[in-house]
Amino acid sequence: MVASYVGENKEFARQYLSGELEVELVPQGTLAEKIRSGGAGIPAFYTHTGIGTLVETGGIPIKYAKNGDVEIFSQPHCTGVFDGKRYVMEESISGDYALVKAWKADELGNLVFRASANNFNAPMATAGKVTIVEAEEIVPVGELKPDQIHIPGIHVHRIIKCEKNEKKIEKLTVRQDQAGEAGLPAAMQKRIRIIKRAAREFKDGMYANLGIGMPMLASNYIDPGITVYLQSENGVLGLGPFPTRGEVDPDLINAGKETVTVLQGGSFFSSDVSFGMIRGNRIDMSVLGGMEVSQTGDLANWIVPGKMVKGMGGAVDLVSASGTRVVVTMDHCSKDGSPKILKRCTLPLTGVECVNRIITDMCVFDVVPGKGLLLRELASGCSVDQVRAATGCEFTVASDVAETF
Repeated sequence: MVASYVGENKEFARQYLSGELEVELVPQGTLAEKIRSGGAGIPAFYTHTGIGTLVETGGIPIKYAKNGDVEIFSQPHCTGVFDGKRYVMEESISGDYALVKAWKADELGNLVFRASANNFNAPMATAGKVTIVEAEEIVPVGELKPDQIHIPGIHVHRIIKCEKNEKKIEKLTVRQDQAGEAGLPAAMQKRIRIIKRAAREFKDGMYANLGIGMPMLASNYIDPGITVYLQSENGVLGLGPFPTRGEVDPDLINAGKETVTVLQGGSFFSSDVSFGMIRGNRIDMSVLGGMEVSQTGDLANWIVPGKMVKGMGGAVDLVSASGTRVVVTMDHCSKDGSPKILKRCTLPLTGVECVNRIITDMCVFDVVPGKGLLLRELASGCSVDQVRAATGCEFTVASDVAETF
C-alpha cells in the first residue's frame, strides 16, 4: 500500500507495525502529484519535497518482521540539480481500478464534487484504467452546467447510485466558549497559552497553513481586526473558525478530518492543486507541531520508528517550500521531562534547516541561519535559567528578552 497519512487508524497502524501490511509512506503532496501525473501519462517528475530526509536517502520502514525488526526499507531516490537546487525524482502512479465518490454524476459520467470532498477524488478519477464512481445523485445529461463539472466523463467507466448515503463525521469539532477556558485541565491550559502566542504570528492579508492538532486551534484566536486566508491541504482556501453545532457539514472538513467553516470568498479545489500552491511558494506561513527540533532548525514530527506512525501528511511538502515561513508549536519537554529542542534530532527528519521560529510553553526561539537558536521571548513565570535547563542545546539570549505571553 502507498499512503501518506495513517492518522488515527489504529488497525492500519497495528497491521503495519506487526508486519502484516507493507506500506510505502510518501509525502502527501508527492502522492497527489504521483496520481495526477499517472493519469496524465507522465512517468516521473522532480520535486524538492523530501530533500535531505529519508525520502531522498532511503531507509523508511516498508515492512516489519513479527519481532519488530525491519525487513524492507525504502530505497534511495535519484536526484537532479536544476538552477543550482537539488530535487528528487518520483515515479508516477496509475491503477487498474480507481474508486471515486462524487456528489453528482450525469449519465455521460461527468462528475461534480461538493465542498472539501473534491480532495483526492479528482486526480484519482483520472488515474485508473477503469474508474468506478459512487454518486449520491445521478442526473440527466444537460442538468450539470459545463462550467460546474470537475471531471469530464471521458475518465469515467461505471457509475453506481449511492443507495444509503450515510456520511460519518470522524472528528466532530465545534467552537468552544473561550469564557470556559479557566475550568480546563492544566495540560490544556498550557496548550492554549502556546496557541494564543502562535496566533500573534498572523499578519493581515497572509496566506497560512495550519498543521493538525495544536496549530489548527490557533485559528480560533486570530485578531478580529485582521484577515488571514487559511489553506488546508485537502483543498480548501479561506477556512474559518470551527462550526457551531448547527453549522456542522460532513462535506466540510480540514486535513485533520475536523469539521470546519469557510469564510466568504473561500474556495474548494483538488489535493493536487492544493499542493501546487504549497510547492509554488504561495503560502506565506505554515504552523506545525513538532516532536523534535534541532538548533539549526531541522524538524522531526511524523514517526517514532517501530512505535508510533501517523505518516508524513503534508508536513514534508510544507517545510520544503523555500518561500514559506515555518513556525513550530510544541511542549518544551516530553512527558518524561527530556528536552525536545536538541543539538541534533534523533528521529527521522521532516525537513532540514526549515524551521524559522519555535513556540513552546516556556519561550519563543528564533532559528538564526548559521548561528543557531536565539531566545526571543519568555512565557509568564519562566526564567532564562529554567529555559536553559530544559533545552538540549546551546542558545543565545536576545538583549530585550522579556515575559510576553
